[in-house]
Amino acid sequence: MTLPAVVALMVLAHTAFAGGRVALSLSAIRLGATPFEVGLVIGLLALVPMLLSVHAGRWTDRRGSVKPTLLALLLLEAGLLLALLPSLGGLGAGAVLMGSGFMLVHVALHHAILAGGPPEQHTRAYSMLALGNSSSSIAGPVMAGFLLDLAGGAWTFVALAALPLLALLALARMGAGMDGVAGPDRGQGRASVMDLLRHAPLRAVLVVSALLSMGWDLFSFMMPLHGSALGLSASRIGLVMGAFGAGTFVVRIFVPLLARRWSAWQVLGGALGLAAAAYLALPLGSGLAWLLACAFVLGLALGCALPMIMSAIGQAAPPGRGGEAIGIRSMLANASQTILPVSVGALGSAGGTQLVFWVLGVALACGMLFARAQQPARG
Repeated sequence: MTLPAVVALMVLAHTAFAGGRVALSLSAIRLGATPFEVGLVIGLLALVPMLLSVHAGRWTDRRGSVKPTLLALLLLEAGLLLALLPSLGGLGAGAVLMGSGFMLVHVALHHAILAGGPPEQHTRAYSMLALGNSSSSIAGPVMAGFLLDLAGGAWTFVALAALPLLALLALARMGAGMDGVAGPDRGQGRASVMDLLRHAPLRAVLVVSALLSMGWDLFSFMMPLHGSALGLSASRIGLVMGAFGAGTFVVRIFVPLLARRWSAWQVLGGALGLAAAAYLALPLGSGLAWLLACAFVLGLALGCALPMIMSAIGQAAPPGRGGEAIGIRSMLANASQTILPVSVGALGSAGGTQLVFWVLGVALACGMLFARAQQPARG
């Protein structure tokens, strides 16, 4: 299984998921949902993944990537089709399946890279996969925004559902080549998760990963609400979301260079600081140009961090437990995706979207200080 094939599968799945998440938010808003109700729908994307990510990681450690990827794409397809039902219940049920499918494809394909090559190649491989994610972060929201304006919610979900179907067809052709991807990373799933969490280097990486996930997830959830409150159309909101994806794409071209010039903790500290500045600045303007600029800068900050995080997890995880460590990171990220939309939806209803952005900006600034504190010990 070649790296381009893994990237292609991820791009198809993530484009469908990223577009579907925007379509879920804007469809709920068009149904008259409150920010709290929108938060509940989006939170359902991560409810099951929060509970099952570690088990998914253990499954990939034992069985490789083919069966998890197959099931993931089927779940993603079913979720997009279920979201065709014109009700909050239909959107919520679709969100559960979409989130479960993308969690599983994320764990399986990242594990395929972890087990498919030597550690010194992981940062480059994860950078390539992250570049694919960035392209889909642009394509998915922009595609969803324009389709919602031009054709409505039902056709938007139908168009997005074509993407995991294409991935399933591709997997049928290349799946045999993925059978060996799991390599030596198998069979230690019975050990306690707490053993991994007690491992100080891995624990520090997971703390920073959780903060960065909060930064990413808050933008994905709050920007449709913030844009709607400012009176932006769905297509303009999609463009702002696409500007964020463009920022992640641009910076990931240079991740290997950043990794050669600075340590992982220096890069992560800088990413947290820049993300904090972007969040603090975003509510200060309401024009489209200002929102595009802030979204692009935020994409630069958060985009450079993920390849460094994934490579650090692979290096810190004990042998045979790489998939499980990725699953723990996914569990924390999905806990953020479950809890954050509901809590910040309530906060946004009470104090406005500006307050939410400022609170997260302060939290990310604190994370920057934590990352800097790791540098002397692990620099």
